[in-house]
Amino acid sequence: MLPKFLLADNSQELPDTLFIIHTKEPRCIVECDVEDFNSSQIIHWLDSEPTDKEVIEDVLDEAETFYNDELESQEDLFDEEFED
Repeated sequence: MLPKFLLADNSQELPDTLFIIHTKEPRCIVECDVEDFNSSQIIHWLDSEPTDKEVIEDVLDEAETFYNDELESQEDLFDEEFED
């Protein structure tokens, strides 16, 4: 079973861009700036784009929460690594 969100990058071609992949319906890939989730954001729909704007807002809110939690988790792991 896939997680609801996956984090991807293509640092060789797009070093300032991250991709957050939503694996549940409506499936999409959120392209965003590394420094600011809401900056230069593009949604690439893998399924039909929902007509209900609230569904889109919910997916984006969850994606942003996932992204921020992942960054925090990576920082914690980095800090633990240097404490040893």
